[in-house]
Amino acid sequence: AALTSLGSAGRARSKAKVVGVTGSVGKTSTKEMLRAVLGGQGRVHAAEASYNNHWGVPLTLARMPPDAQFAVIEIGMNHPGEIAPLSRLTRPHVALITTVAAAHLEAFGDVAGIAQEKAAICEGLEAGGTAVLPADLDTTPILMAAARGQNAHIRTFGASTKAQYHLTSATLGEGATIVRAERAGVPFLFKVCSPGRHFVFNGLAALAVADALGLDHAIAATDLGLWSPPAGRGTRERILLDRLEDDGFDLFDDAFNANPASMAAALQTLAASQAVRRVAVLGEMRELGDHTEAAHTELGQVAAAVGGIDLVIAIGPYAHLVRDGA
Repeated sequence: AALTSLGSAGRARSKAKVVGVTGSVGKTSTKEMLRAVLGGQGRVHAAEASYNNHWGVPLTLARMPPDAQFAVIEIGMNHPGEIAPLSRLTRPHVALITTVAAAHLEAFGDVAGIAQEKAAICEGLEAGGTAVLPADLDTTPILMAAARGQNAHIRTFGASTKAQYHLTSATLGEGATIVRAERAGVPFLFKVCSPGRHFVFNGLAALAVADALGLDHAIAATDLGLWSPPAGRGTRERILLDRLEDDGFDLFDDAFNANPASMAAALQTLAASQAVRRVAVLGEMRELGDHTEAAHTELGQVAAAVGGIDLVIAIGPYAHLVRDGA
């Protein structure tokens, strides 16, 4: 309670434009993208690591420098009723939902329940605020209804043309992804310094936030190219076995957390790499409740179906299900 009071005081004294970020996948990566994008046009304060719960959110707010011009607050959950009070504490001018996927099903039962909880970030929006939402989900209507219930301005992103910020093409290279997209019918291009189709949509969302805040779009798109994935979320490093011969392998580290959506994205990134041989080492996914066994079987099926993966190594208590699925 004392920490929450400190967070409330930190928020009250600030004149910063505040962005709240939530989603089943991509919260921390998108928060760091926003740090890069906003930091090029003002002083920005953002949450450390994954400080996104009832300790992390007020701690981030309490630490906010009085002269910050922008603040990016990550808001997470693993049970019902968490997001709304954290959003009301944060009072964002812009609320971003990266996506809704099968995570924490143990507490919510189905994806619709997860969507309702994610949509609760709109409850804390400042008057006249903006909700930035994925356009192409089965649960998009739930998110849109919550935003309209708060009289929020709405900006959407996605792969379909119904999204205001929609993907035209994405070219995955070894060290970057080149993205062509349209904004209100106007084409634009940006680069993400990491391969991965999932990073494309995080980038589109970050640029939609920048526009909602009235920032220079061209500068924002350029600064997005300065971003690289946080540790454990798709970082890539070269492991040398013999320095003289430059003999070694590339390690994609996407081990911070796991759910079916993040696992599928990691497997697609691995499959798209230009490696001679691709090995996927897959651990377990937690907090999936009654969906646990089916989800691990499906994970094996995805690993086999994505194409280009030569070997799957499954570990943990559900490894046999991953193997059977593959």
